[in-house]
Amino acid sequence: MLDQIALRAELSDHYDLSPSIEIAETNAHIHARMNRVVSPPDWAIFAPYVAAINKLKAERNAVILAHNYMTPEIYHGIADVVGDSLQLAIEATKVEAEVIVQCGVHFMAETSKILNPAKTVLIPDSEAGCSLAESITAEGIAEMRARYPGAPVVSYVNTTAEVKAASDICCTSSNAAQIVAAQDSDTVIMTPDKYLAQNVAKQVPHKRIVWWDGACIVHERFTARDLRDFREGDPQTRIIAHPECPPDVVAEADFSGSTSGIIDYVERERPTKALLVTECSMATNISDALPEVEFVGPCNMCPYMKKITLENVLWSLHSMQGAVEVDPATAAKARVAVERMIDLSRRQPA
Repeated sequence: MLDQIALRAELSDHYDLSPSIEIAETNAHIHARMNRVVSPPDWAIFAPYVAAINKLKAERNAVILAHNYMTPEIYHGIADVVGDSLQLAIEATKVEAEVIVQCGVHFMAETSKILNPAKTVLIPDSEAGCSLAESITAEGIAEMRARYPGAPVVSYVNTTAEVKAASDICCTSSNAAQIVAAQDSDTVIMTPDKYLAQNVAKQVPHKRIVWWDGACIVHERFTARDLRDFREGDPQTRIIAHPECPPDVVAEADFSGSTSGIIDYVERERPTKALLVTECSMATNISDALPEVEFVGPCNMCPYMKKITLENVLWSLHSMQGAVEVDPATAAKARVAVERMIDLSRRQPA
C-alpha cells in the first residue's frame, strides 16, 4: 500500500504542485479537451501535475497507456494511448519506449508486461485490482476443463497472468463473439464473466457456451427495471449498455458494445441524449468531443480504476516504483493466449 503522506512529502521536495493559474493557462490546449467536465479551478489544481508528468515522461522515455475508465485529467491530460482492453493490448505490442505506465487495473499492466518482457511496466497503484479477475484462478480453469473435456477455454483479458496461461485464447468484450465463433469445438468454455458469456451465446447460437460464475461489480449492479423506468420517464434517450451487464439489461438497450464500441456508436449516431450503462468516466471522457450529445442517467464507478490518480502516476515515474513482474514461464504461456487473440482479431472482421 502506498504511504500517501510520505509520497506527497517526497514529491513536494522535487516539484511545485501547488495550484497554478499560470501553468493552467500555459496548458490551456490540454484543458480544451475536457473543459466541459473539468472546471477552470480544478484545472488549476491538475495542471501542475500534468505538466510535471509530461516532462518526466520524456526524461524517462516512457509512454502512458490509459483505459477508457480513467478520469479525464488522466485520459486527456497525460495519456499517449487510450482505449479498451483490446486496443491497449494491441498498442502495447507497438511500444518503442523503454517504460510503460499502465493507467488501468493490475491485469492490464500484467498484459503489457507479458507482451513486453524486456520493458519496465509500472502500475501507479498495485492495489488497483479487479473483482472479475479475482473471481477465477488457474484451478478454476482446470475444474472447467475436467467438467467439459476437450472444450477450448476462452478467457477474458480481465484475468491474471496465471489464468491466461491456463487458457487457450483470450478475448475482450469487443471481440468475444468473433473469438468464440472461430473455435473448432461445438462447446466453448468462457471465463470468468458469466454475463459476457450469456450475451455472446445469443450472438453465436451455433456454439454451446458454458461459463464460470464471475461478474464485474460495476456492470452487475444495473437492472432491467432501472432502464425501463428511465426509458418511461425519457423515451427519447438512447440507452447503450456494456456486454458485461446482465442479459436482461442488454435486452433493454438500444445498443450494446465494448467501451470502444460504445464510443464509436455515440460518435456515429450523435443522439440528442445518451445513457451509457457502464463506468462513470466513459461519458465524462467523450463529452467534450460530442457537445451536441447530452449524457444523462445513472452510472456506476469502479473503485479500482479510481485508485489511479495524477499524484500516483507522478510518483511512479519519479520513483520508478511499482514495476510489474510476471514469472517468465507463466508469461510465455499467457503470451500465446493473448497473441492468439490479437492475431485472430487482426485477421478476421469483428
